[in-house]
Amino acid sequence: MKHTIAILVLFTASVRAEVKPNSLFSHNAVLQQGVEIPVWGTANDGERVTVEVAGQKQTTVAKDGRWMVRLKPLKAGGPLTMKIAGVAITNVLVGEVWVCSGQSNMERELGPRPPQPPIDNWQQEVASANYPQIRQFLVPKRLSFQTITDADGHWMVCSPETAESFSAVGYFFGRDLYHDIKVPIGLVFSAWGGTVAEAWTSAGSLLTMPDFKPTVEQLQDPAAIEKARGTYDKSLADWYRTNDPGSAATPNWADPKLDISDWKQMTLPTSWEDAGLPDFDGVVWFRKELDLPEAWAGKEAVLHLGPVDDQDTTWINGVQVGAKGYYSDARDYRIRPSVLKSGRNVIVVRVLDTGGPGGLSAPADQMKLESTSASVASISLAGVWRYHAGVSLAQNWTLPTSLDNNPNVATVLYNGMIAPLQPFRIKGVIWYQGESNDKRARQYRELFPLLIADWRRAWGSFPFLFVQIAPFRDLSPEIREAQLLTLGKSPHTAMTVITDAGDSNDIHPAHKQVVGARLALAARALAYGEKIEYAGPLFDSMKIDGNQAILRFTHTGGGLVAKGGELKGFTIAGDDKNFVTATAEIKDDTVVVWSETVPKPVAVRYGWANVPEVNLFNEAGLPASPFRTDVD
Repeated sequence: MKHTIAILVLFTASVRAEVKPNSLFSHNAVLQQGVEIPVWGTANDGERVTVEVAGQKQTTVAKDGRWMVRLKPLKAGGPLTMKIAGVAITNVLVGEVWVCSGQSNMERELGPRPPQPPIDNWQQEVASANYPQIRQFLVPKRLSFQTITDADGHWMVCSPETAESFSAVGYFFGRDLYHDIKVPIGLVFSAWGGTVAEAWTSAGSLLTMPDFKPTVEQLQDPAAIEKARGTYDKSLADWYRTNDPGSAATPNWADPKLDISDWKQMTLPTSWEDAGLPDFDGVVWFRKELDLPEAWAGKEAVLHLGPVDDQDTTWINGVQVGAKGYYSDARDYRIRPSVLKSGRNVIVVRVLDTGGPGGLSAPADQMKLESTSASVASISLAGVWRYHAGVSLAQNWTLPTSLDNNPNVATVLYNGMIAPLQPFRIKGVIWYQGESNDKRARQYRELFPLLIADWRRAWGSFPFLFVQIAPFRDLSPEIREAQLLTLGKSPHTAMTVITDAGDSNDIHPAHKQVVGARLALAARALAYGEKIEYAGPLFDSMKIDGNQAILRFTHTGGGLVAKGGELKGFTIAGDDKNFVTATAEIKDDTVVVWSETVPKPVAVRYGWANVPEVNLFNEAGLPASPFRTDVD
């Protein structure tokens, strides 16, 4: 990848300073076949810019520092050379271009990225990734309060040397699609882990949602942005003092003299969901005592904690030594010489987690206290810590928002990572996101369709294919329902169900091959018109007959199947809405559901759990989406 970056830098430097093409038009690019292709960039006003490719020659004059030409449709193939202002861009292919976007399950690369477990069979997958006609355009992570015109990304040719840096879902999707349609594939990789959908949506669209209108209006006022930046630290400190008992106490829980005899023990590193705090989002305090020899006293040191999920405030001996607000940032805090002393020292870490796994779960070797003196050995901090839960966000979800380096602010990722790609011609979008909106699943019912419509306004009509959130102990069935309901609100969409490819203990399940394969099925059907089944059974209607509920489905794919034995995952309820485990049986193209304890059923649910145990498939081998008939 370093060689590719170097080539791009040399290419950019070689273009006359007054004419610069958008970085999408650089060596190894893939252009969308069969459509008019806009090519654009910047130049001095009045500068004539000529673009030549495949026998076409288009000329324009720059105005207001920008230029654009439109090429007539090109046929799939290549490689071609494109000349812009006389400078050659080489090894250009024409084929199918797909945007791959979302949060960490899309961002997760094919190669290993500790502390996450590796993608299944990743070494063999990388070794066999010899696909020179598959390319990835990597969009650098960038947030902005105004739209940016160039992502400053670069194209990579897929090979065993580069495949580790490809989005795993994107790679498997592109590989399977390439085998079927046999034309070049361009993957525009624009994803950021741990991010919310509103960050990927434009200001114009969010202004139509009352939930986001005040925030967006504030973000459009530079003075208000600066004011919010200046008051965030105070706002967060006030929130802690108002809501968190450990922060409000006198003395607070960072005091090294505090009696913690009633605090519980936790062996770190680990996520706290694995160690006594299941389903907890909020504040947890951690403390560890160290007995340091004289050689440490008065010495400068560095405290290493690795990444902390999500935000931390850290003290040593009552002195705050650091604080960070993003879950993937390593915590490396420099300790002033006056802080450490011989004998007893107390490290305190206050952690705020807003969703998913929480706590200190980096590899054990990243947790250590390190002296700047070469003669003093570092001390591991892995092992037993004391902990105490503070405020739960189930009690108070209203948190102040940082506007600095925060990818979870409305519009900032659309501005920095989507707008710069427009109007580059694409075939469609694959999307894997929703985990970070789990706590606001009802709002997501409106927000997600809004995002889809928003992107289509800028790019035109295209298939939007998305992945339903995988089973995980901390993710609710309501977020999957919000995604399911989006199918009915947003035409030309498909949802890939992966109830059989989740991991109850890992929000990032490692089996990404099936995700890419099922997305490719959906693309073949929606984008390329193949007459194939591309989705699992979707609930359509219910009829009550005595004590039985008779359910009908779309996407039966040749018939309904109970994979591996008797149907499971169904519950049923009467007017009291007390859902009990039900018996379910496939009859022809329906599922009949009943329970002897529910003589007059009114509602049925399927897979209605964080980690559902379900086995309804169709003959095409695709799983049914969880659902409930009593949608409110």
